[in-house]
Amino acid sequence: MSEHVMENLQVILERIEIACIKCGRDPKEVRLLLATKTVTAENIKIALQAGQTLIGENKVQEVKEKYESLKSVPHDKHFIGHLQTNKVKDILKYDITCIQSLDRMDLAQKLHQRLLVENKTISVFIQVNTSDEESKFGVHPDEALELVKQVSELHTLKIKGLMAIGLFSAETEKVRACFKLLKTLQQRIMSENIPNVSVDELSMGMSGDLETAIEEGATMVRVGTAIFGQRTYPDSFYWNEHA
Repeated sequence: MSEHVMENLQVILERIEIACIKCGRDPKEVRLLLATKTVTAENIKIALQAGQTLIGENKVQEVKEKYESLKSVPHDKHFIGHLQTNKVKDILKYDITCIQSLDRMDLAQKLHQRLLVENKTISVFIQVNTSDEESKFGVHPDEALELVKQVSELHTLKIKGLMAIGLFSAETEKVRACFKLLKTLQQRIMSENIPNVSVDELSMGMSGDLETAIEEGATMVRVGTAIFGQRTYPDSFYWNEHA
């Protein structure tokens, strides 16, 4: 298994580099986030020991289960799944450095209240539903700027970027439109010069569409299956709010 992970990782890194060069970007501008839902701690360690430093988890329960095994290996851990307000206290126990899926004000307020108690701050990305799919979480694009303004007033939350999940489609131009919309929102938010807001990061693009995302300005691509292999469950399992 370890050699497969290493080989797959090399393929993805090459894809990122080629995509950057093709569109005139510096490959150093794009970080790889290892999407590690259902991936064992042992397989995550293989990628970390190969020089990767950034992982993203979808479920609080998995963060908890892998925490002890992974804490001895230096890495940065983001939360990229839908976060329920009743899991806020739990998620802050496990060295999460960024929550990429902040998409509503009640979650922001719960995080803020808990962070005040713990005297901490955390980086967040605002998740935007750029594909207009009911199955996806994320703030509506028309409401994203207002949410950014409201969250910016909570000093424990440091807005660092925007996140979107592209349309699951074989039609590249439809997927591209999702990424273009996120880039447009980023530029609009930047032009407002809102205090406590820095949206330099664009987390978009996964195994199947990372080249398109990079062409449209992604600074972070989230790749899991192309490195660690196919998952046992369908995507709907991971995006189920009630699971």
